[in-house]
Amino acid sequence: MIKVGYIGLGLMGKPIATNILKAGYPLIVHNRSREVVEKMAALGAESASNPAEVARKVDVVFTNLPDSPDVELVALGKDGIIDGAHDGLILVDNSTIKPASARKIAEKLGKSGVLCLDAPVSGGDIGAQKGTLAIMVGGPEEALEKVRSIFEVIGISITHVGESGAGQIAKAANQIMVAAQMVALGELLIMAKKSGADPEKVIQAIRGGAAQCWALDNKPQRLFEGNRSPGFKAYMQHKDLNIVMDTAREYGIAVPMTAITTQLFGAMLEMGMENLDNSAVIGVIEALSGDSLLD
Repeated sequence: MIKVGYIGLGLMGKPIATNILKAGYPLIVHNRSREVVEKMAALGAESASNPAEVARKVDVVFTNLPDSPDVELVALGKDGIIDGAHDGLILVDNSTIKPASARKIAEKLGKSGVLCLDAPVSGGDIGAQKGTLAIMVGGPEEALEKVRSIFEVIGISITHVGESGAGQIAKAANQIMVAAQMVALGELLIMAKKSGADPEKVIQAIRGGAAQCWALDNKPQRLFEGNRSPGFKAYMQHKDLNIVMDTAREYGIAVPMTAITTQLFGAMLEMGMENLDNSAVIGVIEALSGDSLLD
């Protein structure tokens, strides 16, 4: 049986790691917060004191961390994965980071015999809990085939996009669409409300047509109930959009709509809504329009 490590037990990492454990894989975990490690230990996972210890003991080590510097530190820093690296180890990074960081990590760890997959996911906390994530994979196909059985535990869509960094490019593209949907959802709900139509009836009317999308299927009912808790936190959406903007600048790509979307999510942070769901960007639209969905 493949021995698996998981580093980063946050909103997405904990349910992913739990599904791996429930599938019968021996699991070693590490996280900065010890409380969640203790909860995983109660389910049967082994705890480790640092990333190097995790890497030393496993065949495959997953990471799921907030941003590029965090992943680089865990992978390449003191007591990091590189210090526990061994020939044949596979690193799978479920984080959303810059493609350049994914390539840097793959290059440096490759010198220690480690195969690296940048494998960001999409589907939110619900997808993580249900094991229905979409997984976008960059890196050696041989490494993907070795861990495919684990991926099938956590996701239903597994796509090998290309070499190192390609998975992160796909995730950046994903976040362009996700963020645009959240802003569009906020705009259409406030337009319906302020123009005198029932927003719930409007959603029913358009969900079956060309406007149908994941956001319409999953977010409106939560908003109608006044539930703006994450989900996927707004500050993480803003971080991902900044990755898109950095990548666009690097390659000379015009992304005018995403530039505006990034500003709207930036406004969320300035308004103190950074820990709300990304669909709560409707709050910015409400402030600009002088009306509220729930009033």
